[in-house]
Amino acid sequence: MRFLYIDIDTLRADHLGCHGYHRATSPNIDALAAEGVRFDNVYASDVPCLPSRTALATGMFGIRNGVVNHGGVAADLRAEGARREFIGAVASNAWAAKFFWAGWHTASISSFPFRHSATWWNHGVMEAMNLMRGIGGERADQVLPGALDWLDRRGEADNWFLHLHLWDPHTPYNTPDEYGNPFEGDPVPAWHTEEIRQRNWGWAGPHSAQEPWGFRPDEWGAPPARQPWNADSMDSVKSIFDGYDVGIRYADDAVGTVMNKLDELGVLDETAILLSSDHGEAFGELGVYADHQAADEATCHIPAILRWPGIDARTYSGLHYQLDLAATVVDLADITLPVGWWNGESVKDALLAGDDAGRDHLVLSQGAWSCQRGVRWGDHLYLRTFHDGYHPHWGDEMLFDVAADPHEVHDLADDRPDLVGDGAARLTTWTEEQLEIALGDLGDPMEIVLAEGGPYHVRRHLPAYLERLRDTGRSGWADVLVDRFPADAASS
Repeated sequence: MRFLYIDIDTLRADHLGCHGYHRATSPNIDALAAEGVRFDNVYASDVPCLPSRTALATGMFGIRNGVVNHGGVAADLRAEGARREFIGAVASNAWAAKFFWAGWHTASISSFPFRHSATWWNHGVMEAMNLMRGIGGERADQVLPGALDWLDRRGEADNWFLHLHLWDPHTPYNTPDEYGNPFEGDPVPAWHTEEIRQRNWGWAGPHSAQEPWGFRPDEWGAPPARQPWNADSMDSVKSIFDGYDVGIRYADDAVGTVMNKLDELGVLDETAILLSSDHGEAFGELGVYADHQAADEATCHIPAILRWPGIDARTYSGLHYQLDLAATVVDLADITLPVGWWNGESVKDALLAGDDAGRDHLVLSQGAWSCQRGVRWGDHLYLRTFHDGYHPHWGDEMLFDVAADPHEVHDLADDRPDLVGDGAARLTTWTEEQLEIALGDLGDPMEIVLAEGGPYHVRRHLPAYLERLRDTGRSGWADVLVDRFPADAASS
């Protein structure tokens, strides 16, 4: 048996052809989906990058493992405390470690652990390879040579686990100029109208319509060629969509190259493949462009395609975390699951029977750009905001019908207080339950983020941003932010 996990950073589900996208972004991924199980309702439990992959590696929600931010105390894995054995339970029960203990050869090709100081990603990994000498954002053409070499050396062997990380849809959109733009003649998705653009133009916040490259248009220097200075027109909006979609297509080409290599080695049909992501990307949802700042549909809904020998191709509609995929893969490989340790739940039986299973609801978390938790159940998404990441138009509580309104245009919180109450109650119960079994004795890591001065990516930015808001005719939003964050506004 062989297992390949293709991990495409920042890939949202609804920008793939197999999910009905109108652009040809993913012919190779679509072909994989046609041969495997396409999970239509998988969500990252914790976003963005570091919390998501930490949850996947440890099998635990961020509220339990302590990692919900990109810096500060809540970016470090919590200690196990007095019950820590010679080899700790976190390391012993990590996703890759389950394959390691079962005798598999485990490997990861990724710069992620170095980029985020996340050594726990490599628990159980025999070959941890940053072949690009990178710190994130490497193009597929920089990653592929090492991956193909590894497959040439080990691909025909039995019982290997390989994690292959592709960054191309992640900002900055840096697909080589010579690749061109396959979508030059394709319109933006129909939902993003000029009316939406104008509404968003008046809003504030990092990666907003007037600053899609950060807190100001030149936050990181001049934007790359495939990312415009702002969304001042529908042509500029199209450029933002195009940059992202071209990145998907570039990653998709790499997927095709890897599939061809497996076929060339004669092992394609005997290799299980999971293709998924750590989080999605917003393109106007909640006023955010080209980033991943909320615990919402755009950021947390991720693709998941599993092709497993002996399991029939189909779509699967059950509601699941990415952690459930990890548990399912381990279970399908006939490796013992760490029952009572992981939050992930296997759906092996449902897949083998051709049934749909699914959770009653999911709780989603964001702590690096904002402090927000969401509850996804039925057709709805409830969002509770503890720190708005300087998006002053966000309400403390928001509610969306994501079945009818997946791009979160219409906040229903005032119209449906019953559903708001339902979502809030589910969140309270979940929080209490998870804190009872969390590592250490430090309380809710989200509260630690708030005590440290808020999400990592917005700390110390407010004074300068207030000036920009006033200079760009958005003084009203500046006043709201000063009222909400007086200490931040006064800091330097």
